[in-house]
Amino acid sequence: MFANYLIGLREGLEAALVVSILVAYLVKTGRTDKLAPVWGGVAVAVVLSLGFGALLEFTSAEMTFEQQELFGGSLSILAVALVTWMVFWMRRTARHLKAELHGKLDAAIAMGTGALVLTAFLSVGREGLETALFVWTAVRATDDGSDPLIGVALGIVSAVILAYFFYRGAVRINLAKFFTWTGGALIVVAAGVLAYGVHDLQEADFVPGLNNRAFDVSETIEPGSWYGTLLKGIFNFQPNPTVAQCVVWAAYLVPVMAVFLFHRPKPKSAPTVAGQQDAVQA
Repeated sequence: MFANYLIGLREGLEAALVVSILVAYLVKTGRTDKLAPVWGGVAVAVVLSLGFGALLEFTSAEMTFEQQELFGGSLSILAVALVTWMVFWMRRTARHLKAELHGKLDAAIAMGTGALVLTAFLSVGREGLETALFVWTAVRATDDGSDPLIGVALGIVSAVILAYFFYRGAVRINLAKFFTWTGGALIVVAAGVLAYGVHDLQEADFVPGLNNRAFDVSETIEPGSWYGTLLKGIFNFQPNPTVAQCVVWAAYLVPVMAVFLFHRPKPKSAPTVAGQQDAVQA
């Protein structure tokens, strides 16, 4: 449940922070009449994300076992790719998120209501679709009933509460540090999802080596025990993984984590005085 809580918290906080920044900017600049289009765009994004998750579940239910495994494995790999990109993107842009959103919002207001709705929709919809896809693959990987969904829901609720206090000025969040710590944890979760995706592809007979086990500690770490469930829930641990799963897990986790922890992104250059004057005049 913890891994899914982390997904809900991080992804939910990204979307909730975007909304709080947009709303706060409109309120502080006296443009409260523009709040309705923003909330409209947010509502459409939420509905689309929920619909996307339902579509994934419905589509997989109509397939044969082999098709389900191929579909799930392929989406697991896609989800890992998207989450990896998101982790690095947010780490690079967290410090400048507010300024970027303010610029996009000013441009949308100048273009009209439709552009304002689209800005809010795109800002929230991207996180929503990523969350729906990654949660769906993570839930399939843990195979733990409704607990993963409860963890995701609790994470999203926590994110909304944090964003509200952030909006009210009651709490200060160091976004760079927050997204660094949670990004590292998500990379570990993504490695497990990727390994599970490879196992799905092996069960679909798309990747060979299903019976070629790297090790088997099922008697030591029973899958149904509390510690086995804990390891599976947090790390997607499998007591009898295949060689391909272990290779893919290590090949992803080691280099991605090393780059994430030790490669420092170049800071964006500060706007020039002339540029600031032009922005003020605009």
